[in-house]
Amino acid sequence: MNTKQAEYLLAIAKEGSITIAAKKLYISQPSLSQTLKQIEDDLGVKIFQRDTIPYKVTYAGEQCLEAARSILRVHDHLNYELNQIKGQKQGHLRLGISVQRSMQIIPQIFPVFIQRYPDVTIELTEVGSAALEELIISDQLDLALAAIEAKSPLLTYELIEKETIGILAGKNSSLPRKKKENQPLTMKDLIDESFVSLRSGHSVRVIQDQMFHDYGLSPRVILETDSFEVARRVTLASDACMFCSDILVDGYASENGIFYPLPEYDNQRHFYACYRTDAFLPQYAKDLIEITRNAINSKK
Repeated sequence: MNTKQAEYLLAIAKEGSITIAAKKLYISQPSLSQTLKQIEDDLGVKIFQRDTIPYKVTYAGEQCLEAARSILRVHDHLNYELNQIKGQKQGHLRLGISVQRSMQIIPQIFPVFIQRYPDVTIELTEVGSAALEELIISDQLDLALAAIEAKSPLLTYELIEKETIGILAGKNSSLPRKKKENQPLTMKDLIDESFVSLRSGHSVRVIQDQMFHDYGLSPRVILETDSFEVARRVTLASDACMFCSDILVDGYASENGIFYPLPEYDNQRHFYACYRTDAFLPQYAKDLIEITRNAINSKK
């Protein structure tokens, strides 16, 4: 299997369809079908069950996909070594970040990075933090900037910023009538509150569900959304509540709402740069981590 075949197999596995994968790879569907048939014929096994959409990976296919990832890692290692020789001024970085953090950070760090590395291209993936770890582990990203727990033995985590988890409440909600801004907040204080919730895939949703489960609460959820900004604005306009990190409470939120730290939650989810431990992280990726850290610290 060569690197192009490896990339094609992983693209089909990711998209679950030859047609969609071909579009993403900018090749024709018949060409991709023929490549897959050639690989399967050469190996003597079926890699995908193609009677359903999305395709299902066979047991033999799982081994082939892992081999494909290994081939690309070896290829990346070779490129890394060559970039070392060339001064690591060229390359391609697959970067993952949550949408909200992207809005905050990318406009700050991108101009600095591109000035330093004009010949390095960044392929940006913006999804919820909870999904970024899996994308790193499955080798679909090189580097992620995410609010997560540093617990996977497959990943290396570099702390960028610590976060405090709490409740953001509209000023006209019932919560400020029960608790002043600096008073400790407990989960029992939230029993009668209405909530705006982020959908699954966001790290704060994981925290929210855990806390509701641990304290036996089933509050009324008036809206679920994938957008933090929509959640925040609806929360403040509807006099509701939402789980939120303190670093995402800006002037607008402070003017229209109140943030209450939640002492009952021992937060282990902080903002990390993470990457596969067995990956070869080029110097430009290491510098991006440092640029991000400097950008955040400059605001404090």
